[in-house]
Amino acid sequence: MRVGQLDSELLDQELVHVLQEPLQSALATMNPSLRSRFEPELSLIIQLTLYKLSVWNLGATYGAKLQDLKYKVPQNLGQKFAPSGLPRRTLFIHGTLTIVVPYFHARLRSHALSNSWPDAPSSDIRKRLWDTIASLESLHTVLGLFNFVAFLWDGRYRAVTDRLLRMRLVPSRRLVKRDVSYEFMNRQMVWHAFTEFLLFLLPLINARSIRRSITRIVSAISLSNIRAMAPIKALGLGSGTKTPQTLTKRRGRYWTMAADQCAICAENASFNFNISEPTNVFSSIATSAPTTGAGENSENEPPTFPINTPYQASCGDTYCYHCIAERLLRTVDEGDATEGGWECIRCAEIVKTAERVTFIPEEVEAETTSDYEFSSDLDATDMSASVGSFTGSAMSDDY
Repeated sequence: MRVGQLDSELLDQELVHVLQEPLQSALATMNPSLRSRFEPELSLIIQLTLYKLSVWNLGATYGAKLQDLKYKVPQNLGQKFAPSGLPRRTLFIHGTLTIVVPYFHARLRSHALSNSWPDAPSSDIRKRLWDTIASLESLHTVLGLFNFVAFLWDGRYRAVTDRLLRMRLVPSRRLVKRDVSYEFMNRQMVWHAFTEFLLFLLPLINARSIRRSITRIVSAISLSNIRAMAPIKALGLGSGTKTPQTLTKRRGRYWTMAADQCAICAENASFNFNISEPTNVFSSIATSAPTTGAGENSENEPPTFPINTPYQASCGDTYCYHCIAERLLRTVDEGDATEGGWECIRCAEIVKTAERVTFIPEEVEAETTSDYEFSSDLDATDMSASVGSFTGSAMSDDY
């Protein structure tokens, strides 16, 4: 019976928490300051409502009812009784001591801390009131300890208030048969063992390799849908890239993209599944597919995935510096490199190195003057000619 009484108290606390949490979330949605400002009042209203519907009307809290317990109070002649059959005066005092007094104590303590009562001078009345509150809290803690020891000894009164009012939790029926079911305990033990096994197994699994495999599968599925929606047209590539004859031999998943777009950026964008967008992932990738037979974007439409800081892979295709560097580093880090490199998603060849793309303006190619004259022309021409100053500074990144 001691276990049942303690369990009933825990169940009552959990019920208050379950009812209080959604109301606090609703207040936080309306105004974030309302949750912290009116939390004690909200808890007070919930506890008073539960007390009226349970102890006042039924003679036991909901937790006690689940444990098949009810309150028993000595009755005298001339008393008024509540719907539960218990004295109304006793229940009123019990509700005040267990619900209302803790509320005022919490409010007073919060007010004292916010106004720095503990830091006031010893002669200040605020300091004296704070010392009185601390002394009462210590006295209540000591009394609660002695009452709990006495409860473990005789099992009669669970709390100090119950002992003062002589309110006991007794079985609702004369014949008490407490059946202990081990089904819940067995379930908890199984889940605990399974959790321990997962904690032991997870460090042994290469999560990045699994994520990489899933990425490849999703990419293959998405591209198959793209090819089913959009016609495939061979593209002619400019200088520095492979010819259509070479592309017909080996083709990657993004071989149809224009040369001035980054295929890795397109592949990364294909995994940004956002259902709220008006276009799904497949249509967003399909927009990156070229619509002209020349393999170049329209003059009026900018590229969907422009190449930033272009780097040319050893296979001849051009990507963004960040994209190609990240793929090469990931390939080496995950240890799934094919023949010592990364498989290009345009031509399906193995990429081992990447060099920065250098551009020489047409004006510079036709110029036959000295270096000094060339530099003076740069000052007079547009900023696009300044890219020629980076010739010869190609970077080779071997992974």
